[in-house]
Amino acid sequence: MRSASKARKTNETSIEVSCNLDNGEQVSINTGVGFFDHMLELLARHGRIGLIVKADGDLHIDSHHTVEDVGIVLGQLLKEALGDKSQINRYGTAYVPMDETLGFVSLDISGRPFLAFDATFSNPKLGNFDTELVREFLQAFAFQAGITLHARVLYGENTHHKIESIFKALGRALSEAIRINPDIKGVNSTKGLIE
Repeated sequence: MRSASKARKTNETSIEVSCNLDNGEQVSINTGVGFFDHMLELLARHGRIGLIVKADGDLHIDSHHTVEDVGIVLGQLLKEALGDKSQINRYGTAYVPMDETLGFVSLDISGRPFLAFDATFSNPKLGNFDTELVREFLQAFAFQAGITLHARVLYGENTHHKIESIFKALGRALSEAIRINPDIKGVNSTKGLIE
């Protein structure tokens, strides 16, 4: 079973996360940031990933530390749960429509962290979630997981829809990339390993 758990405590946040890449039944998210909880649940459900997140952060300041630190821990757990990455597809791509919006994510579990992000949001805040934190979360997640991640909103108007399309597309792309493929012997790399 490809799973991992981690607790991380700093002066700004206290976070406990568990993920299960092979059983997506259990999903429970509580970060104190309602919109972010919703997005993480979408990521887990569309990724078919079991995900439990409990975070207590300095929300009296803002949601930045909580969102970024959850991204850090989640990225570390994905990397740990994938182990040597044997037999995974490695690549995943998804387009997700959300009403008037079309979101896109393409990723490579390459061991080479990178984020290409192309989205603008007209609404700076949704609840107590600063929309600029979408990029911060994706960057923290990609760099800790060792993923090359491209995320883009091709078009759209509603900020909620734009962000939702990205998180759903991320889940679907991850689901494809982490899937075990019996046709792959060892790791899906001519180098013979993915670090």
